[in-house]
Amino acid sequence: MAYTKLIIILILSFLSTTKTAYSVDFTVTNKVPNTPGGIRFNREVGIDYSKSTLSTSTNFVWRIFQQNTAADRKNVASVRLSVETFDGVAFTSNNGIHLSAGYVQGYSGNVKNEITGVLYHEMTHVWQWNGNGQAPGGLIEGIADYVRLKAGFIPSHWVKPGQGNRWDQGYDVTARFLDYCNGRRNGFVAELNKKMRTGYSKDYFVQLLGKSVDQLWLEYKAQFNN
Repeated sequence: MAYTKLIIILILSFLSTTKTAYSVDFTVTNKVPNTPGGIRFNREVGIDYSKSTLSTSTNFVWRIFQQNTAADRKNVASVRLSVETFDGVAFTSNNGIHLSAGYVQGYSGNVKNEITGVLYHEMTHVWQWNGNGQAPGGLIEGIADYVRLKAGFIPSHWVKPGQGNRWDQGYDVTARFLDYCNGRRNGFVAELNKKMRTGYSKDYFVQLLGKSVDQLWLEYKAQFNN
């Protein structure tokens, strides 16, 4: 009897942690299905796979940010992904993710793997805090690429650890730096994101790591350049 109760408790615990993303409604629309990029998207990525990735990446972002309850997260009931025609790769506006059909068409490698990484990046923008608009854009993009890095979808063109000109350069440069900072204090990125719920200050790095972000950047560069 005790064993049966234990199994029930474990099942309920599992459901309480896995049902999270299912409370969010995910939709995927290919608005340009007859274009070369739209055709390739349907053939090599697909609507069903993309929808599943939106759910999986949401759970992953929540884990990275340690957003274990609804109170920790933004109040987002639905996320929409649309494949469209525009220059660039992708962008996120509120809870809408927009993917460039032209980028899908022109990508020379494994496009399914690449778009998966792009979706992890863009989904981070849906859920992350931005300091009420005060945080540097490079930091916001760097956090999104940090999530992509931790998910394992690293493009070959990314910089290597230690490369880059400044800590808030953005994207892969800042992602590598944040990975270094998180190595100094496990959970640093989650705590930094939590602090940015209401505002932003460079002093957050001092509060969390005991050093200024500029000093951390110098030490990061020195470690890898040596």
